[in-house]
Amino acid sequence: MATIYRDRADAGAALAERLTALVGRSDVIVLALVRGGVEVAAVVAERIGAPLDILVVRKLGVPWAPEVAFGAIGPGGVQVLTDGPAGRLDQEEIDKVVQREKAELARREGLYRAGRRPLNLDGHTAVIVDDGLATGATARAAVAVTRQLGAQRVVLAVPVGSEEAYELLVASADEVVCLQRPPDFGAVGLYYEDFHEVSDAEVQATLAAEG
Repeated sequence: MATIYRDRADAGAALAERLTALVGRSDVIVLALVRGGVEVAAVVAERIGAPLDILVVRKLGVPWAPEVAFGAIGPGGVQVLTDGPAGRLDQEEIDKVVQREKAELARREGLYRAGRRPLNLDGHTAVIVDDGLATGATARAAVAVTRQLGAQRVVLAVPVGSEEAYELLVASADEVVCLQRPPDFGAVGLYYEDFHEVSDAEVQATLAAEG
């Protein structure tokens, strides 16, 4: 029977129990995927004694099927294109999507990274945390971006996910910690009593509290 978390903080506490091998390691940094992953990651970072930062990633969706990713963009001008879907788009189509997502990435970076140093992952073990895996497209993009930013090892950690998304991430991350993979997955929100849409203000408040 699937576990239902009270909220994202509860899920973060459960996730931290599976990451105790990382406690005390100076090379570890916890990266929250915004916005839903921030509260989960804040608890994880606190419990394992690692610094918390955020990773703003924007999936690049195929124009006629936005849920299908042909790549992703991240901080510092990082851009990753997949071999499959990207090959079916012409440069003008790619550029149009990239420019739109760059604008949203810049907006979120401006909000969330105010006063923070640019993300530097050289030599680090990056633990990417989100509140769940549905298709896995955004998380896969985050793994690729994190590698481009210099991470030595990439761990993807989530409280719940679909089997398909899990298999997708196992092929790209160095390690995937997924607490449960229900056979009749449905949607991430089904495994939370409180799964409200996280606001920009909540993200900023959580990051401010982490100092």
